[in-house]
Amino acid sequence: MTTDQLSALAGVILSLAFAYVPGLSNWYNALDGMYKRLVMAGLLVAIAAGAFGLSCANVIASVTCDRQGALGVINALIAALVANQSTYILLVRKSR
Repeated sequence: MTTDQLSALAGVILSLAFAYVPGLSNWYNALDGMYKRLVMAGLLVAIAAGAFGLSCANVIASVTCDRQGALGVINALIAALVANQSTYILLVRKSR
């Protein structure tokens, strides 16, 4: 599984968790649409930055701590954001 595929899967899981996990879904569903998108984007950015930071600190070995690694993290983040929002639109959003 590639880094982009793994990131996309993480985005899908995060979207489904916020939609269906009791307690978490109630809190999330009470938010305005703009804040929902900001929460998801913020969490995915934090996860990507954390993975890069922990790799640079030699705590984990997920990406290289250089320009190439940073670009890989950005590509993976974009894949996660797309998968996250697509999952929400296709599988979660309530019909009007």
